[in-house]
Amino acid sequence: MRILTLTPAATEIICALGFEDHLVGRSHGCNYPDSVEMLPAVTTPKLAPDEDDAPFSLHTHLISVYLADVDAIRRLEPEIIVTTVKAGSLDAVRAALDGLFAEDSAPLLINLEQSEVADVLASLTRVGGLLGVPERGAAIMLQTQARMKDINTRALDIQPKPTVAAIQWIEPLMIAGNWIPELIAMVGGVTLFGREGKPSFWIDWDDLWAADPDRIVIMACDYTLEETAAAMDALTRMPGWATLRAIRGGQVYITDADQFFSRPSPRMAESLEILAEILHPDAFHFGHEGTGWKRF
Repeated sequence: MRILTLTPAATEIICALGFEDHLVGRSHGCNYPDSVEMLPAVTTPKLAPDEDDAPFSLHTHLISVYLADVDAIRRLEPEIIVTTVKAGSLDAVRAALDGLFAEDSAPLLINLEQSEVADVLASLTRVGGLLGVPERGAAIMLQTQARMKDINTRALDIQPKPTVAAIQWIEPLMIAGNWIPELIAMVGGVTLFGREGKPSFWIDWDDLWAADPDRIVIMACDYTLEETAAAMDALTRMPGWATLRAIRGGQVYITDADQFFSRPSPRMAESLEILAEILHPDAFHFGHEGTGWKRF
């Protein structure tokens, strides 16, 4: 089968299920495992993530942060396309695909509807079933779930429980939503602003300053550690930055959100490990410091 993936998480799931050799194309952001970078990319990035997906045509873009090269998609002749769009836009994507391919050759569209941790875990078994390997999908799901449950169990009784502001975009400020507040709660943190299972959203600097979180964790969407560090000036120049509790206590952290946090894949367990190390460094040591996160 010929598979085209249009998000990094989709690529990671397909590869984890053992179908890397069936991939014919990917999004520009797909870079794990390293070998997929040899595949042609059929998307280019927009400048910043949108709070909500707007109505669209496939000829314009497939998902809110990617622009798609529809001619490249057509040339690759995929039999399966794996992507992520909101449920309300799914019919529009199907209709657009029907316009790209002959009636008898339209690819199967697998949409990863992932807004909570349970959705991510369920997508592993669902995609595995659609590809004919349900047992493999179930095994990966159970392994990922077990890793996360172990961290959650260990973190339950740790005190105190710090307040956490998870920043998904720096300028303007965006608070991380969807599965991120749930991950923070799983490692014994108290999420400020974010809502479990709800989209990320913009926030005013004054609101962040007034909340005065114990920890500030920067997980700028698709940014590496180096890119995030280079963008931090937009925060450090804000009025009152130096007076924040997190700054005074040395509790501001940058993360590699190009590899973690923004990818709802089996590596969500590693994102949870990173948060555990940041929130409770005396209790958790997984070896991610310096690669997955750094103290700012």
